[in-house]
Amino acid sequence: MANKLWEKNFEVNKEIERFTVGKDREMDLYLAKYDVLGSMAHITMLESIGLLEKEELNKLLAELKNIYAICERGEFKIDDDVEDVHSQVELMLTQKLGDMGKKIHSGRSRNDQVLVDLKLFTRHELKEVVDHVKILFDELLQKSNQYKEVLMPGYTHLQIAMPSSFGLWFGAYAESLVDDMLFLQAAYKMTNRNPLGSAAGYGSSFPLNRSLTTKLLGFDSMDYNVVYAQMGRGKMERNVAFALATVAGTIAKMAFDACMFNSQNFGFVKLPKECTTGSSIMPHKKNPDVFELIRAKSNKIQSLPQQVMLIMNNLPCGYFRDLQIIKEVFLPAFEDLNDCLKMAAYIINKMEVKEDILDNPMYDPMFSVEEVNKLAASGMPFRDAYKTVGLEIEAGTFKADRNIHHTHEGSIGNLCNDKIEALMNENIAAFHFERVAEAEKNLLK
Repeated sequence: MANKLWEKNFEVNKEIERFTVGKDREMDLYLAKYDVLGSMAHITMLESIGLLEKEELNKLLAELKNIYAICERGEFKIDDDVEDVHSQVELMLTQKLGDMGKKIHSGRSRNDQVLVDLKLFTRHELKEVVDHVKILFDELLQKSNQYKEVLMPGYTHLQIAMPSSFGLWFGAYAESLVDDMLFLQAAYKMTNRNPLGSAAGYGSSFPLNRSLTTKLLGFDSMDYNVVYAQMGRGKMERNVAFALATVAGTIAKMAFDACMFNSQNFGFVKLPKECTTGSSIMPHKKNPDVFELIRAKSNKIQSLPQQVMLIMNNLPCGYFRDLQIIKEVFLPAFEDLNDCLKMAAYIINKMEVKEDILDNPMYDPMFSVEEVNKLAASGMPFRDAYKTVGLEIEAGTFKADRNIHHTHEGSIGNLCNDKIEALMNENIAAFHFERVAEAEKNLLK
């Protein structure tokens, strides 16, 4: 039986161990390869300050690279009698290299190990989210340009309001993702700071070189104050959760629109057949299940910040085991959001648009504002023009002129999609993902 890193000369009650370990072994599989990366940087630093011999470093790095490859293949496992990922990695090193494997923990606590694991994991997952957001953004913008001439009703209070277009509808969600990208960028920048070397939250008497590990791991800077580094546990997850939630909010709203526009009462769009399901008793049904599940999963993700806050709320300074539970709601959220983004991009790509919606005379009244504006532009006071057109509608004599001409920025005739795309590209460039990729590549050489 493997010893716990913290174990003294007594055996923990099995039920207590089951309760305290909880789902940690399962959750730590998300973190395994990042734990290895953190250890590689840490021992490289230990050798630079004389706490490891060069030959020891080379052997440890070689074995850590082997463990990293195991993680990459999806074959890393935490033994039943091992508490967490940190213990498993150290056990694997010790089995191969003997007591040398035990030296990797000098100057560290599991507190700053899990902090650095979480940060390395989160910044990687945020990049994945950014990539999937960009794919959906591109699909939306392509559809916006493709259908920029196709008019559709615009609504307020679910009442027909004014003419809109599919160019505007698709483009609106694309631009929403541009702003969501700013939240992701802020979350990434707060995440990409190095807590390693804070140990249990109060530093170490070893002369650790935290600037070196910061550089080796590709962090933008370190969390300088060691107490604050530990206070960041939970705070990072909360801030990132808000960023995930804002993306989820955009696609949940879009999913609702799509479900509504796909219904027979609207009939504005046609979803790909493979994204709909039938009924067990009604042969005519084509239910928009994929969009409905996107909506539900996205709404679940929008609850994530509150879940994190309620777990960490009112905890004083220092580490508490409460924080372990955050992993259970936080780590799987990225996969859920990326699934939704991938499905949404697929459906948008395949979605068909009805191009003759406004031929139906029921939509005539929404051209009333166009008529009011024409009268006002010809010199009639706006309030008089409003009353004139209103009386025509009441009398049933109003004739809709569907030849509309909007030219201002962001309107039906001037979507500004090129400006929206430029903003998105500018936001993505500001992440500087290439710096992290280069650092990790150098560490794994």
